[in-house]
Amino acid sequence: MAVLKMRRISITALKKDRKPILEKLQALGIMEMHQIEPEGFEKVDTREDRQVFDNNVRLTEQALDVLESYSPEKASVLSSLEGKELIDKADYVETGSKAAVVLETGRYIISLSKEISEKKAVCQRLAARAEQLKPWKLLGTPLSGTAQETEKTALLLGTVPPDLTQDKIYEVMESADQDDEADPVPCVVDILEEDNDAKYISVICMKENVPEIEDALRGAGFAKPSAETESAPAEEIKKIESDIKKEEQDIERLSSEIAGLAEYREDIRRLGDYYRMRSGKYEIIADLPETEDAFIVSGYVDERHVEIINKVIGDKYDCNIDVDEISEDEDVPTVLENNRFSSSMEGVVQSYGLPGRHEFDPTTIMSFFYVFFFGLMLSDAAYGLVMTVVCALLLWKYKRMDQGMKKQLKLFMFCGISTTFWGIMFGGYFGDAITVVAETFFDKTVTVPALWFVPLEDPMRLLIWCLAFGVVHLFVGLAIKGYEELRDGKTLDFFCDVVLWYVFLIGLLLMLIPSEIFRSISQIDISFPPAVNMLAKVMAAGGALGLILMSGRDHKNPLLRLALGLYDVYGVTSWLSDVLSYSRLLALGLATGVIASVVNQMGSMAGGGIVGAVLFIIVFLIGHSLNMAINILGAYVHTNRLQFVEFFGKFYDGGGRPLEPFTQDTKYVEVKEEM
Repeated sequence: MAVLKMRRISITALKKDRKPILEKLQALGIMEMHQIEPEGFEKVDTREDRQVFDNNVRLTEQALDVLESYSPEKASVLSSLEGKELIDKADYVETGSKAAVVLETGRYIISLSKEISEKKAVCQRLAARAEQLKPWKLLGTPLSGTAQETEKTALLLGTVPPDLTQDKIYEVMESADQDDEADPVPCVVDILEEDNDAKYISVICMKENVPEIEDALRGAGFAKPSAETESAPAEEIKKIESDIKKEEQDIERLSSEIAGLAEYREDIRRLGDYYRMRSGKYEIIADLPETEDAFIVSGYVDERHVEIINKVIGDKYDCNIDVDEISEDEDVPTVLENNRFSSSMEGVVQSYGLPGRHEFDPTTIMSFFYVFFFGLMLSDAAYGLVMTVVCALLLWKYKRMDQGMKKQLKLFMFCGISTTFWGIMFGGYFGDAITVVAETFFDKTVTVPALWFVPLEDPMRLLIWCLAFGVVHLFVGLAIKGYEELRDGKTLDFFCDVVLWYVFLIGLLLMLIPSEIFRSISQIDISFPPAVNMLAKVMAAGGALGLILMSGRDHKNPLLRLALGLYDVYGVTSWLSDVLSYSRLLALGLATGVIASVVNQMGSMAGGGIVGAVLFIIVFLIGHSLNMAINILGAYVHTNRLQFVEFFGKFYDGGGRPLEPFTQDTKYVEVKEEM
């Protein structure tokens, strides 16, 4: 339960050792780079090299995406827990030696993918053209101007609005005759196809009548076809379908070729990580001050790792290692050190904000309350046992999983143990499943008694205990604030901001417990001796008076001090609000039990027998799975809230930042470096 002390470490070494030293530091992953800028040293521009490395990384990722599209890798549901593959340094070096071949393979895979995309685009264009020609498939002539004429006649093709009937089309063309006494314009109209958008028509007329017929039809919404063909539309469609089939065969052949290259997937992954690591190293090199023969690398490490750097680098290379204290104005990262139990809760603290360099690390104290409250909210022994066993098995099987995921699973495993404990205390085993099963299928009455009491039968009792646990939680937070003030030598602040609040609040509690209000809520009759009652009043009054007089002690104006004191005492309402927040422990605990009982009752509605047993099993599995999922999420969210809002609000600022070490920034593999 400590914030580790950080040191600035500077390594001055020969330039010929720069590569192995940086690779050692990268493999260790314990040093955050923060370079100094001494006079007489210069920096190297590595942007071009890094650009090449980054481009190669992108190439490998594109190739892997293509392989995943055409040859998906079979992976289990829990494959994300397996962690990165561990490879030897020799395998890493070999990856670099065959980089040219693997990169060329990646480029070829991408080129095949592009060729497939181009062919798919061709198929789409051909399919669109075929769709465009389908309305004209009954036409026996090409869709071109030269093929639509004879010596004396002409063929007009186009579309008209769908509501225009054949008779109306004739009427429109009759209007093309300007002389009322002349014979009607000779023409023949055929409707070749129609859909919701248009009618596709052909008009055969004399060549000399084409201009006036076109004008008349155009006034009625006539439009010529946009497509032209050298053969009849039906023949053109057949040719297009043949071309599409050929393109699809080529696509299938290219897809099979890509799938056949899936054997290079592992090499491409390793090469991508190889260039990621090189890019990261060259990014550091760009910031290193160096001369023709020497260089300096500097940064932050926690004090535990100073000896490791001395051993791994100082003992093996001709270099000078300086270890310095951190000045107050430096923005140093925060590294926490906790036991195996509490370290699993560090992610909870980090999600709120890591402690600053001089701030108290609340992880260990918070972890006990966290597990305690989580179990109280879920409070079913069977649910807790399932959580514990599942998390323990995953931790045992997947030993190389990501550290963040490992801490999260440990967190839920410990919360599962707490849930099992509270379930036994309250007598909850999948709700009342044991009793329901015994009565429904065996005609017997079997109950598992609670070691303490059953919350559903006495919820007010649980409420009182939840509020009591909340008071303890809040008082511990106030105590941590007092510890920090004593540690920093702020004795007066400790007395005014902590002791007086303890006196005031304890006095109020001692006055509340024997009151009629508390008696009506708790159904418990507690009476104190007169001396204790008098002490409670004295403590409450004395604490309040002390807060009124001392809360504004930094101000010289007496009226302002009095106003600030009164406002501070008014803050007791926030304490009441905080205490009442712990009623959520009761609410979620009851919700788990009530829903579990409802699920059991629903499952038993069909009674005994085989049908009833089958129905019960189905309802049991689905119902309790959903109940577990919902209430685990609820317990997790509300336990976090009790820590972040109520507990941390009493003492914690959380102004620190995490260590960002120079490490192996890989996605698929981890290189095992021999120290």
